[in-house]
Order: sequence, then structure tokens, then C-alpha cells
Amino acid sequence: MMVAERWFMRNYMIKRIIWILPMLVGISFFAFVLITLSPSDPAEVALRVNEIVPTPEAIVSMREHLGLDKPFFTRYVEWILAVIQGDFGNSYVNNKPVFQEFMMALPATLYLSVVALIFIIFVSVPIGVLCAVYEGSIGDIFVRAFIFLATAMPSFWVGLLLIWLFSVQWGLVPTSGMQASNSVILPSFILAQTYIATYIRLIRNNMIENKQKNYVLYAKARGLKKRIIYKHIFRNSLTEVLTALGMSIPKLIAGSVIVENIFAWPGVGRLCVSAIFNRDFPIIQAYVLMMAVLFVVCNLIVDIYSALLDPRLRQAE
Repeated sequence: MMVAERWFMRNYMIKRIIWILPMLVGISFFAFVLITLSPSDPAEVALRVNEIVPTPEAIVSMREHLGLDKPFFTRYVEWILAVIQGDFGNSYVNNKPVFQEFMMALPATLYLSVVALIFIIFVSVPIGVLCAVYEGSIGDIFVRAFIFLATAMPSFWVGLLLIWLFSVQWGLVPTSGMQASNSVILPSFILAQTYIATYIRLIRNNMIENKQKNYVLYAKARGLKKRIIYKHIFRNSLTEVLTALGMSIPKLIAGSVIVENIFAWPGVGRLCVSAIFNRDFPIIQAYVLMMAVLFVVCNLIVDIYSALLDPRLRQAE
């Protein structure tokens, strides 16, 4: 990389990181305001979930215990300073540290997301390439019809349908939970379903677009083999795909809420839904903050990677 390009990348990274800081502050403020916007008194909720009669004296005592008697901005500053140190407070339901609850549920969600990502890569890439190579064939038309259906069908409906077929009728996989090694197959496939259709279409369209470029015409004129030409077409089509794939990683983690609840998967999404039903505000706050930060950080990494990968972005800057 040339000196000018290295200088650009350094300054580009610094600017992107500086722009992220106010965004993170805004996200943290929004997550904290969730308690204030709730029509329920957090102190009363904390008493009720622990089966304590919410008398006026008990509510006052609980508000003091939770620090709710302090001014709003004082509470926000204290909360954000604690969050920076990894302290998200304690759950209203079991009084356990929220960070500990997340760390116990996070491995299951990451496991589900990684298997879903493997499905996405190993299904969408070869099918997308074959559709581009055999553009207009019967197989291409069939796959495009599949893309339309897979994008239109809601994941919860497909999940219930596959549970009935593969678990209830055929007994091939468990209906829910992490009971066996094959328990992850159905939920991860449902989680990957929409992404598979999206990436098949993205890879196919990018390769078809690149087939019309001048470098392909010159390669054919030079007499290069078809396999080599498609290899170059595939490489030049990957930039946009990798960028989209990088942004899909936080979506897989944050978007697992429905799948985890359908399959009783003990992950972060199920923990959040349980917290919503119990009005466990500290866990809801932590979930909103962590997922938002995950999106922001992944977006930063994808932007920097795209600038490194594509010289045209550096030249434009």
C-alpha cells in the first residue's frame, strides 16, 4: 500500500471512530430512558416479581435501593460509568448480575448464529455461482422461484412447519432445546433461511453484472479458459457480498429472538423475551445496549475492511 493510501486509511479509521463515540452515547441514553418511558414504576415491578406486597413504604425503600430517588442525569451518569466497568445492575427476578445472565445465555446464541452462518455460506455461494453460470436455465428459474418463496415466508411459520415434519412426523431431530448435537440443525436453518435467499440473489446478480464488463470481453479475446474467467468474475463480485455478510453477523445474533423462542433455545433472545414478560428492566436495557453496540462496531469493521479491499473507495476519498 502506498504512503498516501496508508495515510488515508489511518485518517479514515480515526474519523470513523470519532463519529462512533456520540452515536454510542446516544444509544446508551436511549437504553437508559426505557425505564423512564415505562408506565410501570420499576420499584413496584421489582417488588411484585419477588412476590412482595408493594406497600407505599416498601416502594419508597425499593426506590432508594435501586437509586431511583436520585435525579435523572445523576442516575444516567452512574449507570453508564458502571456499564463501562461491565456492571449492568442486577435482575429484578433472581437478583443475579445482568452481565452474568448474558454470559450464560450468549454461548448458545453464538453457537446458533455460527451454524446459521455456515448454512448461509455453503448453500448460497455455490447455488448463486451456478445460477450465474447457467443464467436463464431451468435450474436458474427454479432457484429464483425458491428465492421469492423463502423471502416471503415468515420464519416462525416455516419453523413450526419443519418441527411438525422433521420432529413430530419423522422424529429425526428434537422439537426444542439443546437436547442433542443435532438440536441446532432446525433452528439454525430457519435463522439462515432469509439470508440464504438474499445471498443467492446477491451473488447471482453481481456475477451476471460483472459478466458484462470489459475485462471479461478482453479475457475471452485472449482465449482464457471459461473456468479462469469465471474465477475472476467471482472474485470481483465478492466485495459487496462480503460487506453484506459482515453486516449479517450482528443481524443473526440480534435476530435470533423469534427462532430461540420457537425452539426453546436457551440464548440471549429468549432471555430478552422472558425479561419483557417479567418487566425485568435491567436485562432489557442491557440487551438493547449490547445489540446496538454490536451493530455499530460491526458496521465500523465492515467499512474499514471495504476501504482496504476496494481501491476505488480510497481513490474516491
